[in-house]
This record gives sequence, structure tokens and C-alpha cells, in this order.
Amino acid sequence: MSAHERLSDAVFEAVAAREGIDPTELPEPMFPLIDPDALDSLFRRGTGRVAFEYLDYEVTVESSGDISVDALDGS
Repeated sequence: MSAHERLSDAVFEAVAAREGIDPTELPEPMFPLIDPDALDSLFRRGTGRVAFEYLDYEVTVESSGDISVDALDGS
């Protein structure tokens, strides 16, 4: 993730990459699950991590900018 990239955009891109599609092709918005603006500002002043379910994945976002997208069924 670049210094100028929004964290929420990086999450969309990571999930889309896992799905093998373009981010614009994701079937449902992330907003009802997590506020993208809140996610973008979450780590500006601190460290930690946040995890949430999106589609069939558990998405974990670290304050370092690392994003993991793991299938809920373990695959």
C-alpha cells in the first residue's frame, strides 16, 4: 500500500484480487459492514488491527498497512 492510497481502497483491491476480479466488480458494498472513512482514519494516530467479515472472507487490517484476506471456510 502506498502512502497516498486510502486503506479502504487497498482492502477492496485485496478482496478483489482474492476473487480474481476488478474491484468495481465486487458484488456488494463494504459500507454496510464497515465505514470506509472510519477505516481510513483508524490508524492515523495509533497502532493495532481490525478484523471483519466481508463476502466469504475474514479481512484483517493491521496498522502497518498489511491486509490479509482469508476464506471463512479455511481455504
